[in-house]
Amino acid sequence: MAKTTWFDVLQQHIKIDIDCLDPAETVALLPFVPYDQTSNQRLVYLQMVAPSNHDLFLQTVRDRKDDGWQAILDCMSVRLCALNKDKIRGRFHLQTSPSAAYDEAQTLAHARSYAREFAAAGIPRDRFCIKIPSTGPALRAGRMLLDEGIRTLGTSLFGVPQAVAASQAGCLSISPYLNFSWYHADRTQWPDVADPALEHPMAPRLVQILHAYKKLADATGQPQPMLKMASFLSPMEAMAMAELGCAHATIPENILAELAARDVESTPPPPYQSAAPGLPAARLTHLAATDPLGAAWDGDVDVDYLANGGEALHKAIEADPMTKRGLAEALDMFRECEKQSREAIEQAMKQV
Repeated sequence: MAKTTWFDVLQQHIKIDIDCLDPAETVALLPFVPYDQTSNQRLVYLQMVAPSNHDLFLQTVRDRKDDGWQAILDCMSVRLCALNKDKIRGRFHLQTSPSAAYDEAQTLAHARSYAREFAAAGIPRDRFCIKIPSTGPALRAGRMLLDEGIRTLGTSLFGVPQAVAASQAGCLSISPYLNFSWYHADRTQWPDVADPALEHPMAPRLVQILHAYKKLADATGQPQPMLKMASFLSPMEAMAMAELGCAHATIPENILAELAARDVESTPPPPYQSAAPGLPAARLTHLAATDPLGAAWDGDVDVDYLANGGEALHKAIEADPMTKRGLAEALDMFRECEKQSREAIEQAMKQV
């Protein structure tokens, strides 16, 4: 008789997405069928230059070499998604250029480029979602994309103002980062706590976001973005997402493997309280009044964060050192990966 694993328990409470852009063979070996498959500039680069995708890469360069490196990158990104067209249940996610994070027109143009490539690959609009940075200009582009039937996800998100702005932009979902980039780079800074749902410094902000979305839903009658948490460093953190009321968890392959390797008999998971998507467990509700990261939410959801080019959101980000740093470092990392992709494409263009 098969043992029940931590993965089995978590899958009973939330939808699990895969945080990779690996080829179909890898996805097929997973112990489940992912709901969504996400990516970013780093994951696209790694798969674009992977030996297993060499022929696809060169063919894409040949097909689109007259259109420039960006068009080649967009086409290759979608073709990598298309390898898994029948291997996931939901949507593919591609991220607009971090270099355009503060340019509304460029973000809009890049999202439309992806949409054209998805259409060419036979992937309809209800099977993809465009990730846009949670800045004022990018989210303003997201509001326009919604009018065109293109759904978006607010990424590089670390605080309540960004989450409220994503709601105002009509985002389908948001992906708050549980762990900041510097936690990944230096594990001595990582808060490896025994009870992440209660003790992780980002947990209060997640509860605050859910409270804000509850207020907005009650006031507007409109559905609010789903929380699709990302940036995990331990199986314990992933398990905590169900108690924190998240709808999805976007989990990397190494954490998925650890969840699948821990059976509940020999290694019991923590006894979390049950919660429904969109509502934190009762023992966590008091976290809405705290913020160990230093910028407690005042409960206001009436600020128009997208007016005047996103001026109010910019001020809110500037006033919160952790969000300001988290956003800047995420964009810097993705810019560097985008640069690597451009260099690889331009080198390949010389060879075909």
